[in-house]
Amino acid sequence: MSDPHDARIARALHTIERLQARLAVAEGAAREPIAVVGLGCRYPGGADTPEAFWQLLAEGRDAIGPVPADRWDADALHDPDPAAPGRIVTREGGFVPDPQLFDAAFFGIAPREAASLDPQQRLLLEVAWEAMEDAGLPPTQLSGQPVGVFVGISSQDHSHHLLQQPSEAIDAYLATGNAHSVAAGRLSYTFGFTGPSLAVDTACSSSLVAVHLACQSLRAGECSVALVGGVNRILSPAFGINFSRARMLAPDGRCKAFSAMADGFGRGEGCGVVVLKRLSDAQRDGDTVLAVVRGSAVNQDGRSSGLTAPNGPAQQAVIRQALKAAGVAAAQVDYVEAHGTGTALGDPIEAGALGAVFAEGRAADRPLAIGSVKANVGHLEAAAGLCGFIKVVLALQHGRLPAQLHAQPPSPHIDWAALPLALPHAGQVWAPHADGSPRRAGVSSFGFSGTNAHVVLEASPAVAAAPSGEPGDADGADVLMLSARDGDALRALAARHAQALRAGNAWRAHCDSARRGRARLPHRLAVVAASAAQAADRLAAWAAA
Repeated sequence: MSDPHDARIARALHTIERLQARLAVAEGAAREPIAVVGLGCRYPGGADTPEAFWQLLAEGRDAIGPVPADRWDADALHDPDPAAPGRIVTREGGFVPDPQLFDAAFFGIAPREAASLDPQQRLLLEVAWEAMEDAGLPPTQLSGQPVGVFVGISSQDHSHHLLQQPSEAIDAYLATGNAHSVAAGRLSYTFGFTGPSLAVDTACSSSLVAVHLACQSLRAGECSVALVGGVNRILSPAFGINFSRARMLAPDGRCKAFSAMADGFGRGEGCGVVVLKRLSDAQRDGDTVLAVVRGSAVNQDGRSSGLTAPNGPAQQAVIRQALKAAGVAAAQVDYVEAHGTGTALGDPIEAGALGAVFAEGRAADRPLAIGSVKANVGHLEAAAGLCGFIKVVLALQHGRLPAQLHAQPPSPHIDWAALPLALPHAGQVWAPHADGSPRRAGVSSFGFSGTNAHVVLEASPAVAAAPSGEPGDADGADVLMLSARDGDALRALAARHAQALRAGNAWRAHCDSARRGRARLPHRLAVVAASAAQAADRLAAWAAA
């Protein structure tokens, strides 16, 4: 006869084992890697696709230029004295042209409503569509699905403009056309998404905080797919005047991060959108994984030396928290895309924080590479963090770190000899590690609100190459199928595909992506070709005809 006491012990041990198994599953879900499966962007310098953005970075181009005439009279408002009332010390910045151009009918928006629609909402709609197609997720097929939307946004230039009109001119669409909450909500409404939908405003860190929140939401099971956007449009000189009076702006409009020439930041505008999924879901669904988010963290400066002053210990803390969440040691990170605004105060504080964290366990002959995309396109404010995030995803894909512009000579206020940091003054290969470990990078974004964010990214897991003759081959006869809502849009689409193919997209993989990811719209085009070059020529010729 069995002993009842032994039976109770056996049952207790079984219960403990089940609870431990459940705890392991819960902990695994809480730390599950997040896959980046799609990108879309509109950045200065004609970087209106991820391919064009990478080309700008790889060529080391400076996209800063004169303030467009459709914004304000930059000459009339210019004064080199930052104390001059109502004036701006710079005539330049990073701009994306034609804020009023928008295909409202494509998104089912009536002309009367479109007239009051913030150009930031317009950009988000267009770039979100492109990011979903890039992910192979036709927007028309996601309606009714638990897709989350997380948007970093803080600028209010358009609403301020509308509110300066006579009260009789205010229409029924001013609120929905300009509220930040609706910038996210309109994406969910337009595409029929039912997951969480929210706008995030923590100033300059807004869009990277949005990445953090999206990853948390995916891990919690609140959504199966997440769209994360960051957008900024500069339509008024008002905040330029403010930043000028605060002595924050560089007279030449350029962010010279970590340089002896650092004298303030230059403003920039644009929009980026990334599509995220749980890595296990992306692998199950056969998605192309562009990079992996291993972990992230958000914190606050608290009571620092001033409301907008950076706090070095807080920066160290948020990076350590993100590394802990990622399960990654500081020495395993190769590169950090820094906040790097190019200010004489902020850069040395950030460099000191990076050095303090990433010196731990790092070999002396392997310094941490650091850089900032703000040197190329300006400080995109609420959209800045996601712009740096997309830069790192592209760098991981291409296995190359772009050159850091405007960084010579290095800042004398940073102890380069003592800190394990290096600036890539020339583009350099980002080779796979000899021990097989993945390439990793951090992305930092610090808001002048005091809210800081850091994200740890990793190269995508290796996938087996397609067998000879399969769609993954670079060349070989294939057909590219495109569609749009009208003929003009189809011609513009054909021209963009020609540009992408000339920028290096593999021909047959490009065709396969179009078949899987593009919505089927009324006006259609099919191009048969045997190579990317041949297809690009045929697309360009048709678009120009």
